[in-house]
Amino acid sequence: MNRIAILGAGVMGGSLLSALLRSGHPPADLVLSDRMVLATRTLAEEYAVGVAPATEAAAGASVVVLAVKPQDMSGLLAEIHESIGPETLVISIAAGISTEYLENRLPANTGVVRVMPNTPAQVDEAMSVLSAGRHCTAEHLAQAERLLSAFGQVIILDEKHQDAATAISGSGPAYIFYVTEAMIEAGVLLGLPRSTATEMVVQTLYGAATMIRETGEHPSILREQVSSPGGTSVAALRALEDHKVRAAFLTAIEAAARRSHELSAGE
Repeated sequence: MNRIAILGAGVMGGSLLSALLRSGHPPADLVLSDRMVLATRTLAEEYAVGVAPATEAAAGASVVVLAVKPQDMSGLLAEIHESIGPETLVISIAAGISTEYLENRLPANTGVVRVMPNTPAQVDEAMSVLSAGRHCTAEHLAQAERLLSAFGQVIILDEKHQDAATAISGSGPAYIFYVTEAMIEAGVLLGLPRSTATEMVVQTLYGAATMIRETGEHPSILREQVSSPGGTSVAALRALEDHKVRAAFLTAIEAAARRSHELSAGE
């Protein structure tokens, strides 16, 4: 039994479906709940992926992926409770929903994995952080890791670190897009056409990230290589320090982690 049921098909649910199809997963083994956004419905029709009400989709599935909004989770769990079998693995990609919350609303001893992915899943470059529930076996965790690897990198952490994961990688793309936008606006301010500034900034960010990954050097070492004494980079970095940009990032990420904790506490 290898059927995977994806319940909820927003950005993450749709991204997982698309990634599984691209990685060669048989469409016949995939089934979606019938509450789908138009883009995902189109994808399901194109690849002949099964569509069914949540209770039918979950019944008989070896893996059930919960991809609804956090505020919709309680109702969905009540709906599918009787459809979850003793060997079913339940994977939740809903922000702020703990494994304890899920376990308390699913049949006893259900294996649960909590995942914090991020939006680069849409281009198979996600950072997904997995945490095991109390009844999750090693095989369950390996199964979840294989599944989420379809759209990017996966790491496994204790659930106590999920708020930090949410703040760093879950929300992280927003910070990068924010900085990217600012750099593009600076290019326009300096007289560059917007399209040219965009190309320059995007490639610079991509190249810098690739250098960090491929060289294995600490970012501070790579920064020093760019920062010639008395040069332009040093002048810019001094301005960033004067405006406490580093401190602002630390404060912002702490705020994201705090908000993640508040959302979890409000389950």
